[in-house]
Amino acid sequence: MIDSHCHIDLETFDDDRDDVLQRAFQVGIQRLLVLGLTNQQFPKLLGLRQRYPQVDIALGLHPYFLQLQDDANTQLTLDELSRLASLHTEHFIAFGEMGLDGSLALDMMYQQKILSYQLQLAKSYKKPVILHHRKSHNQLISLLKAQNYQGGGILHAFSGSYQEAKTYIDMGFLLGVGGTITYARAKKTRESIAKVPLDKLVVETDSPDMPISGFQGERNQPSQLSLVVKALAELKKTSSIEVEQQTTENYLTLFGLSLN
Repeated sequence: MIDSHCHIDLETFDDDRDDVLQRAFQVGIQRLLVLGLTNQQFPKLLGLRQRYPQVDIALGLHPYFLQLQDDANTQLTLDELSRLASLHTEHFIAFGEMGLDGSLALDMMYQQKILSYQLQLAKSYKKPVILHHRKSHNQLISLLKAQNYQGGGILHAFSGSYQEAKTYIDMGFLLGVGGTITYARAKKTRESIAKVPLDKLVVETDSPDMPISGFQGERNQPSQLSLVVKALAELKKTSSIEVEQQTTENYLTLFGLSLN
C-alpha cells in the first residue's frame, strides 16, 4: 500500500512521529507522500526524506496557508519557491499541495495567480502536481485548461460528480480516494468513485485530517489506510489485495518510481 497524501510533518505528530511511521510500515505501507504547504516548512520535509527512504516529498504552496500580500512580497514568496525547486529538484517528486479553495476568505484571483505560477514551475521541471479543491471545480478545471497543463498528477481527496471525475481523468489526473468514501452519507462521491476505473485511482489518508468513519474526532494516521482500501474494494466489488496492487502501481507509474 502507498499513502499518496499525508501531512506527518505537522505539529500534532511531533511527539510520536517515529512511532506513527513504524506502525504504518508494520501494516504494509510501502511509501508515503508528504505534501508541501509553505516554503518555510520544506526543510522539515527534506529532513523526513533523509531519515526515511520510504517517504516521498512534494514542494508547494497550499491556499490555506497563503496570505494576501502586495505584489512585491508575493513575488518574494514565488521567487523563494522557485529557488527551492532549483536547489532540491532531485529530492522532491511533485509540486503541491496547490489548488483553489472556495471556502476561504482569500481572494480567488490571488489564489489563481499563485496556482498558475506553480503550474508553470511544474511544467518547467516536468513534475506532476497534487491539486487541492474545495468548492472550486469549475474554476480549477478552467484554469488547468487555460494553462494547457498536461503534466498529470493527482486530484487530492476527490469529491464530486462522475462527470467532474471524468473531466480530470481525461486531463491526465489520477483521483485521490480517502476517508470520505467510508461514510455512507457521502453518496455522490461513493457513486462517482464506484464508476471510475481502478487504474485511475490512488488511496490516501490526508493524515491527520479526513478521519475514517468510526474514528471521528481522532487524529488520522497512515496506518489506517487499509480501511480506505477496504471501503474502495467494496465499492469496486473486488478484493483489497487487488486495490492495493493496482493503486500502488498507479502511484509508482505516475512518479516513475519503483519499490526496489
